[in-house]
Amino acid sequence: MLYRLIKSYLFQLEPEIAHEKTFQIINQISNSYLGKNILKSLFCIENSKLHQNILGLQFKNPVGMAAGFDKNAEWINILPLLGFGFMEIGTVTPLPQEGNPKPRLFRLTQDFALLNRMGFNNKGMELVKKNLQKRKYNDFIIGVNIGKNKVTPNENAHDDYCKCLEFLYAEGDYFVMNISSPNTPGLRDLQQKDALKNLIEPVQNLNKKLGDKPLFIKIAPDLTDQNLNDLLEVVEEYQIDGLVATNTTVNKENLMSYIQEMGEGGISGRPVKKIANEFIQKIRQNSSIPLIGVGGIMEPKDAIQKFHLGANLVQIYSGYVYYGPSLPKDICKEYLLEK
Repeated sequence: MLYRLIKSYLFQLEPEIAHEKTFQIINQISNSYLGKNILKSLFCIENSKLHQNILGLQFKNPVGMAAGFDKNAEWINILPLLGFGFMEIGTVTPLPQEGNPKPRLFRLTQDFALLNRMGFNNKGMELVKKNLQKRKYNDFIIGVNIGKNKVTPNENAHDDYCKCLEFLYAEGDYFVMNISSPNTPGLRDLQQKDALKNLIEPVQNLNKKLGDKPLFIKIAPDLTDQNLNDLLEVVEEYQIDGLVATNTTVNKENLMSYIQEMGEGGISGRPVKKIANEFIQKIRQNSSIPLIGVGGIMEPKDAIQKFHLGANLVQIYSGYVYYGPSLPKDICKEYLLEK
């Protein structure tokens, strides 16, 4: 009831402004001892049955915040108080970049969806590293989602991924190569077999040299079956540890609240649930690779469905906006009922 009232106010604001105002309020609350304990009592649930050991990493629960929510590692000491078991920051690029012109984030309320064309807006790996070094909760898993700067041509993309990986290596628990955002021109071309090999080989070689931390790839839900099969072959060849399935979709069919004036961008939320689930199924039919399921988790049962389909962990973002801050805790409760 309280969140419905808060949401009615926040939804009157531009989405990026609402996000920033929410951060300012929650950050202020979390900075006091009393506020910190109130947040934990409201949103956290502790139970050893929720613990997950994936690729040697100990997750307190299987519910994470997806990349895109916290691009610059500003929420890393807040989300542990809000019921999450882990989070993924970024996408981080070597150099700061403003991203695409505003407006670039839209609510599609009738569809329970978001449209974004943010364009990897972030403050760059140097500032992100400084923020990550302020980490207070070392038992809270943080993944680092990395990408290339818009000005970097695809043939040199591996340089940007390697720069981010090496510079942020000590601060990240796992790393995710984002090659599936629709909002950086040409980025999705890196999912093609030959381009993917040329990208992955130097990044994975560097990863093994630095210490061999878990390395994931985030894929698009718009790949053809052949593209997906090729990708799985490359993933196996280069011993990639896991997949994040999936990113946003560019498919805008059957949307009730999309208008042409909103322009291009990726769709997240309820409309992507079916296709994201199909990808998890397809991957599971061909591979036992660890999977982080993301896309269309709008309520607890959506997360449980992804676990049933073969996801080891799940991530949320749009569902957090529409359902509210109790979603991680409610997913964990539902998960425990399944045990």
